[in-house]
Amino acid sequence: MHAPTALIADDEPLLADYLKTKLGMFWPELDIVAVARNGLEAASALREHEPDVAFLDIKMPGLSGLDVAKGADGCHCVFVTAFDQYAVEAFERDAIDYLLKPYSDERLQRTISKLRDKLATPSRSDLNGNLLDSLRAALGGNGAGQRLTWIRAGHGSEVKLIAVDEVCYFHAADKYTTVMTRDGEYLIRTSLKELTEQLDPDQFWQVHRATLVNVREIAEASRDFAGKVMLRLKSRPEKVAVSRAYAHLFKQM
Repeated sequence: MHAPTALIADDEPLLADYLKTKLGMFWPELDIVAVARNGLEAASALREHEPDVAFLDIKMPGLSGLDVAKGADGCHCVFVTAFDQYAVEAFERDAIDYLLKPYSDERLQRTISKLRDKLATPSRSDLNGNLLDSLRAALGGNGAGQRLTWIRAGHGSEVKLIAVDEVCYFHAADKYTTVMTRDGEYLIRTSLKELTEQLDPDQFWQVHRATLVNVREIAEASRDFAGKVMLRLKSRPEKVAVSRAYAHLFKQM
């Protein structure tokens, strides 16, 4: 009997490496035949290697994990997703499994146990297309529209998982966005436009073309000598500038 094979697809290389390392610890006989950085690479790797298992991030450039899974006939797909209760409810069946980021070692081991059982059976069921469609509907396509609960940010050689409630503000510059928390600063590749679409608009206000602020972190809004609105934050020492286009948000009621 051949050793089981697997594909990992995640556009965050550090997270892909993390999963690969954990699989090596908990499922040493599993052969990782490919690590894809986007949906197109994942689809190509599926056709080339025909792995037994595919660990797919849902939101990836090129093709979403859902799109990749549509072509994964005979392959057991596990979705590795940052989306919460909607994905959880949609995937609570035996056909496929999910790992909700950030996942624990125990949760990963349960997934591995389920996959071992499926691979031990003579017949392997194809992916349930209706289940994928229901997940797509629950997530609004590729996940757009659902509220973010966690931010994955690079910090040196590690990936930091930041609860959205801990973010003081986001500031965009060049190709990156800086996540400002009370404890530090972290870079992400998500644009401010994408963040605006996924964050709760009642909690995060755009105050500048390059800045989104957590309103729960605003201690005071004041005007300087030039009439420019400045925000003093509860958990950060610097002040945040408000552009004229958004100054109306801080007029007295």
